[in-house]
Amino acid sequence: MTDDSSRGSKDAPTSNRLRRRHFLQTAGATLGGVWAASTASAASSGDIVDSSGMHTQAFDGNEWTLSWREEFDTGSIDQGIWNFETGNNDGWGNNELQYYQRENAWIENNQLVIEAREEQVDSYEYTSARMTTAGKYEKQYGRVDVRARLPRGQGVWPAIWMLGADIGSVGWPNCGEIDIMELIGSDVNTVHGTVHGPSYSGGNSIGGSYTGGSFADSYHVFQLTWYPDAIKFFVDGQQYFTVTLYDVEASGYDWVFDDGPFFLILNVAVGGNWPGYPDDSTPFPQRMEVDYIRAYDWV
Repeated sequence: MTDDSSRGSKDAPTSNRLRRRHFLQTAGATLGGVWAASTASAASSGDIVDSSGMHTQAFDGNEWTLSWREEFDTGSIDQGIWNFETGNNDGWGNNELQYYQRENAWIENNQLVIEAREEQVDSYEYTSARMTTAGKYEKQYGRVDVRARLPRGQGVWPAIWMLGADIGSVGWPNCGEIDIMELIGSDVNTVHGTVHGPSYSGGNSIGGSYTGGSFADSYHVFQLTWYPDAIKFFVDGQQYFTVTLYDVEASGYDWVFDDGPFFLILNVAVGGNWPGYPDDSTPFPQRMEVDYIRAYDWV
């Protein structure tokens, strides 16, 4: 989800480039991938937790240790993990219509619910919620799994995504953005995985898409594996897109995904430049229901 509500500038220092190359030369994992590949391919589906609840079997050619989880099973939203952003913030850089407020998110049946409604607050005709882990849980590299069921409807725009924790000092898109999952509500059969960075943001972003059954009718697991030189996107264990450092830099762009940790964002927008705007066919309220978020480190 493009978010250019704050901006800044940054030149990648030479020392950072040398540090990056040194890390890649000594890394033990086999990394890399295909530039802008959008065809789903088979991937190991192992997500079997052992008796300790900590170690999973191989996925994406590695083994993984569970390092953090949010199961939404405590009866209320944990404010030690989550922040709530409020207001419209001039359309959040995308000409969105909703007013974000705390009241549109809650825990129900051990799941997080974010609900978009058609209701007036101040001068806005729609409300929803936007939650972040900024300053509370931030991660660099590893694997992230999010199990969720998505909303539907023209102009409805759910997203599960990440922003660089340095956004306050360098702005967007220099901080980097990783969209684990976005869906345009008028096409509930297709989800998108995207990265944004300096000079490859907005309409010039880099991403792929996965088409399956309706993501509004059943739960699916949206997965990301993030290495120093590659980011890979999956749905239910099926890899559908990979972006690499090598091809980004060969295109003259800066790879900003090894500059530091990122935080998580969950939201449901209403309207915007990409999904368009609600019409008479759009049913409200609409919910994104999140069963869990699990983060892993490779062994």
